[in-house]
Amino acid sequence: MNNQSKGHNPTNEIRPGWLEIIVLGIVYFIVVVVVSRIILHMFSSDITLVGLSLSALSAFAGLAAFAAAYLIRIRSGAAFGIRKTTWKWLLISIGIGLAVFLLNRGLLILLYIWGGDLNTQDAYQAASSSGVLIFSIQLLFIGILTPLGEEFAFRGVLTNALLRYGPWIGIGVSSLIFALAHGINEILPIAFITGLAAGYLYYRTKSVWPAVIVHGMNNLLGTIVAFISSYFI
Repeated sequence: MNNQSKGHNPTNEIRPGWLEIIVLGIVYFIVVVVVSRIILHMFSSDITLVGLSLSALSAFAGLAAFAAAYLIRIRSGAAFGIRKTTWKWLLISIGIGLAVFLLNRGLLILLYIWGGDLNTQDAYQAASSSGVLIFSIQLLFIGILTPLGEEFAFRGVLTNALLRYGPWIGIGVSSLIFALAHGINEILPIAFITGLAAGYLYYRTKSVWPAVIVHGMNNLLGTIVAFISSYFI
């Protein structure tokens, strides 16, 4: 794979800007608000279907928002970080992904000990522990498609565009927005940590794939743990 230069983009390289950020935000907000209300109305009596549908929405919202930002002006995958990186960085991202998962698990344990509300993810947990078929579909949505959609949107567009103001703004602000997009709940600090790791990898590689791996590992391992624990807890 081709080695990509680290640090911020050369000044003559095309990259997304405020137009793409605005389009991304509008589409993401509309899709999440409208579709989530439809899901809750249609499947309110079945928490498993709610969880599975919201998992599908997590993937679709990111992909739809990214598609809108992509089509509005630039229409270049490389400009949004959809480009190759080195095997070295892919392996590093696996290690960072595992570390992020373990850190996030530890944080959840601390929140539980401190009496935090861990019930906001009940629908997702129900979908992850409702048999092999539902678990497999949930794994596809949460572990693969959601990291793709959200990293294309939040790192490929948002972090990418904000990096013109430097890494502290690019990584920090985009991670905060990414966390807030997950709601004011116990997932917020976990999403922020994941966003920081993914943002840093994007900054260093200019590729979304290491960020997708970190995000994917956190989601995949979390879903697998929920599935396994349902048989023992």
